[in-house]
Amino acid sequence: MSNIRANTISDAAGTGPIDLYKQSAAKAWVNFNGTGTIAARDSVNVSSLTDNVSGDYTVTYTNAMANGNYAISLASIENSTNGADLYISNNTDPSTTSHILEYVLAGTGKYDVDQVHTTIHGDLA
Repeated sequence: MSNIRANTISDAAGTGPIDLYKQSAAKAWVNFNGTGTIAARDSVNVSSLTDNVSGDYTVTYTNAMANGNYAISLASIENSTNGADLYISNNTDPSTTSHILEYVLAGTGKYDVDQVHTTIHGDLA
């Protein structure tokens, strides 16, 4: 079995890193805190996060997607036993440049969560 070891993989011209265009590669992802002043812990292809209202966040991409028909995976970590649900907003379809996430506590409405994780799979524009 062979091993490939490298510190940097550059594009064909040798001027910069390669981009991930393969279908299976995530095109964007972010791990951010959803309480207080929201901020990304780490991300790829995410230019900004917006705290719209309590429990309602917009994730905006650095590089646009080809269309709004990409796949969105969601996860969250909350330090309580409230039993809330994280989902993509049913009021706004994902666009080529962003999507809206909502965290809802049954019977009480939107609710801030400690950690929000989202991953995007699809084609870049």
